[in-house]
Amino acid sequence: MSDILKEVIKILPEGKISEATFEGANIVLYTKEKEYFFDNGGTIRAAVQEFKKRIELRPDPTLCMETEKAEKAIKKIIPEEAGANEFIFDPPRSQVIIHAEKPGVVIGKQAEILREIREKTLWVPLIKRIPPIRSKLIESIRSVLYENAEERKKFLNQVGHRIYDGWLRTKKHEWIRVSFLGASRQVGRTCFLLQTPESRILIDCGIDAGVEGSESYPFLDAPEFNISELDAVVVSHSHLDHSGLIPYLFKYGYKGPVYCTPPTRDIMALLQLDMIKIARSEGNEPLFTSDEVRQMVLHTICVEYDEVTDITPDVRLTLYNAGHMLGSSIIHLNIGNGLHNFAYTGDLKYAHTNLLEPGNTQFPRLETLMIESTYGGKENIMEEQDADEYMIKVVKETFERGGKVLMPVLGSGRAQEVMIIIERLMRDGRMPPATVYLDGMLWDITAIYTAYPEYLNRNVRQEIFQLENNPFLSPIFKRVGSPKERKELILEEGPCLILATSGMLQGGPSVEYLKGLAEGSKHSLMFSCYQPPGSLGYRVRAGESEIKIRGENGKQQTLKINLQVHKVEITQHSDRRQLMNYIKRCNPQPRKVIVVHGESSRCLDFASSIHKNFRIETIAPKNLDVLRIK
Repeated sequence: MSDILKEVIKILPEGKISEATFEGANIVLYTKEKEYFFDNGGTIRAAVQEFKKRIELRPDPTLCMETEKAEKAIKKIIPEEAGANEFIFDPPRSQVIIHAEKPGVVIGKQAEILREIREKTLWVPLIKRIPPIRSKLIESIRSVLYENAEERKKFLNQVGHRIYDGWLRTKKHEWIRVSFLGASRQVGRTCFLLQTPESRILIDCGIDAGVEGSESYPFLDAPEFNISELDAVVVSHSHLDHSGLIPYLFKYGYKGPVYCTPPTRDIMALLQLDMIKIARSEGNEPLFTSDEVRQMVLHTICVEYDEVTDITPDVRLTLYNAGHMLGSSIIHLNIGNGLHNFAYTGDLKYAHTNLLEPGNTQFPRLETLMIESTYGGKENIMEEQDADEYMIKVVKETFERGGKVLMPVLGSGRAQEVMIIIERLMRDGRMPPATVYLDGMLWDITAIYTAYPEYLNRNVRQEIFQLENNPFLSPIFKRVGSPKERKELILEEGPCLILATSGMLQGGPSVEYLKGLAEGSKHSLMFSCYQPPGSLGYRVRAGESEIKIRGENGKQQTLKINLQVHKVEITQHSDRRQLMNYIKRCNPQPRKVIVVHGESSRCLDFASSIHKNFRIETIAPKNLDVLRIK
């Protein structure tokens, strides 16, 4: 048994604890005595104060009511209006997961219903929201955790032992260094390795979708990267340029934890499965299989915003809202018991959007800040384009011609932002009413947005919870469920809007729609996201009138671009002004700023401007650079 577990048990009443184990950084104690489970006399709280760790007391699995009887008892206790219709029992951990349409009703006033469930069944209830949009894909991802309960319990215990069981490496002196394995003076394939004498932590591990071959992957062959020494992976958000290569790590032997928010876990798994599907549809061998995605989900430890957790013996993690997309995080690492505080913004939006609150600027301590610079150049001042008015204009003119509007969108984040805008404009009568078709992963990802309304901004939350008007459930949205339906939609007469992945026309249904609509001059193509140089989207937006594209038979075909091409600014990144304002508002002010995730000229220009304006030491490293930050 770990020393810390022995010490915890030592200060508790003798003979009360039947098992002591870890769930990641949390300590879980099991008791075979009902009376002690119901009333421990404040002894657990005293242990929490003594050790400054999360300590939870649960009944020993042998005390729990038989599952069939427990389910019947729980159904009698929970009010019918809660919409609780799924109960998953996790016997090794004495927990029952209750899926409900209205979690608040299951909890009850001052958690009285949860308390009654515990007292009558001796199962510890966990409440999860049933998304109003159901998705078999999401349910299958989550079922991985429940179907492998024993394996999950062992894994979490191993993580805890790694955190608490002393130092693996001889600590001669303290240092921290960061290796830049991707997204340094470029956008895409984000990957950074943070090392201390004790820890090896990978921050993001993505791909560059706009590039083919080895240039699309991070430099995992760098001499300092050794997968067998890797302690943890922390993911800022689910976009594939930040998370697309994580299952590949499991393919090559990684067995450690992946830390992120719950929405990030769900969305990145969906996007990775879609990557596999697209690769196979194009006749390519995928980088990894669904088995590796399953392993990633099984090894993911979810962390809520502002929750502090140890991830190695000398590193403590806190995730903060980054404002970029659902569940996107600023990663804050407290290293070496106050030795140094490091934060990485991931992709950042420092402004209110239709969906999210602005990125967080308040930290307990901060010495080094690593910040993105996608739009960090002097020229990247977003015009005060009224996105609403521009979209209304394009849609009206296209519909008057009898055409369709195709919007290639990023499946996660941008698409839902566009959906919110369109729903509001049609509801207010400012945009001509029409069906909005969703193709690709949009339906499943939107289902995840409906599962986590607490991550949305206060206006949308108010609409959902108080006004009971969930914009994602509007009847204007219709799912395209098969290639056959897609073909019928292309041939169908009459105006409509089509939102389809991928946003950069790099495979996926958006390319199929382009093939069917490109030569019709009555149609419109409206871009709403960044188009990396080299991508098909970049070439079409740049005005190429003819493009080579793979046909249905696998052969190259020439496609004439006759439809009208538009660009609307709906960005989830901060522009130059917002980035500079973010640095200004950071509290405390960082002593060093590292600029990454931007084209070379933008990184250099942004770094120079930060130094001139704030007198902060700055650096814009290249890929494969190694920087000692302490």
